[in-house]
Amino acid sequence: MKKSQPQSITSLPQSPDAERHSRMIKYVTAMSIRMVCFILFFFVHGWWLLVVAVAAVILPYIGVVMANNVIRPSAPVIQPPAGVIALRDRT
Repeated sequence: MKKSQPQSITSLPQSPDAERHSRMIKYVTAMSIRMVCFILFFFVHGWWLLVVAVAAVILPYIGVVMANNVIRPSAPVIQPPAGVIALRDRT
């Protein structure tokens, strides 16, 4: 009979709250850079004006793609056997 290896804490995926928080930080960063581009639009001249305008148009797409990039665990998470009672379930 083959014994299964215990689940390592380092192989567990990131918690949903932590993952959501990191994606929100990426989105807010992209939108903050976009706001800077809008402000710079009034102060720059020449070809920099085109760079700032293109960045202000493209950054929302990049921000949404980064925010929707959910990381899936590469290895399946091993569930405990059905007969194991968790401490929190005891009353």
